[in-house]
Amino acid sequence: MLGAQPDETGHAGLTIAIVQSFTVAGECNYGDGSALTDQAESAVDLFTGVGVALVTLLDSTGSVDNASTATLATDLADRGMRAILVCGTTGEAATLSDAERVELIAAVRAAVPAPVPVLAGTGDADASRAADLTAAAVAAGADAVLAWPPPGSQDLPGYFGAVAAAAASLPVLAYHIPWLSAPGVPVSELTRLPVSGQKDSSGDADRLLDEIANYRGSTYVGSSALLAMAGPLGAAGAILAIANLEPELCCDAFAGDAAAQLALAEVHLAVRAGGPPALKRLLAQRRQTLALSRTA
Repeated sequence: MLGAQPDETGHAGLTIAIVQSFTVAGECNYGDGSALTDQAESAVDLFTGVGVALVTLLDSTGSVDNASTATLATDLADRGMRAILVCGTTGEAATLSDAERVELIAAVRAAVPAPVPVLAGTGDADASRAADLTAAAVAAGADAVLAWPPPGSQDLPGYFGAVAAAAASLPVLAYHIPWLSAPGVPVSELTRLPVSGQKDSSGDADRLLDEIANYRGSTYVGSSALLAMAGPLGAAGAILAIANLEPELCCDAFAGDAAAQLALAEVHLAVRAGGPPALKRLLAQRRQTLALSRTA
């Protein structure tokens, strides 16, 4: 199990232990671990189980509402989320200024319990820019970073090498998101990259099988359509947009509960079709948050 304790820098998630089980008393139940593959049992993971790709809440003026976003993150951690991703695509990172990114990362890290790692999205089409975003995220308190590569990149090792250097020894996850950064990160390339794992948001079941069978690093599924497949097969975890809405059901589906997977269908399809604006509208109906979005 992840033994994430803050060190003198304030970062969590840096003391890593071998994965033993998905079950934590008082939190979401991820199963008894009996269905885990050898890979999942032996891998060193940033976290295991379900994490949330956090929305970025705005106030009535359209400014980032750090306090409300941090409150949401804390509630989701209390409801079983094992990690919080800030400034990802769900968080509309492309619409945030550098100052907004830093302030939001710091606010969420200060609010979320220390054992729960806070990841920051730092991908960019330019390696130098991605490195700058990574360095700023680390300085703001992020425990790890998630980066998508430039579309059509011919030098993935060079790009992720720049990100890893800026991460100052903190974990880096490669982000396979082909609709944003085609063709993405081939499974065959992962072992050549200075990353500890990857998030795969392709929704491709064949690729998921390839990753779990042939890649020894941590695989985090980003599609909520594949949870009941990913967990039992041995994926390290998931990082999900709809976990903003349905954290417990996401936990159950990742543990292999087919009924929970089916229960997520309508929310999954709505958010897949409508992106962050649709997600924020659904969240507003449940939590009375503002549904304002900077994404058309």
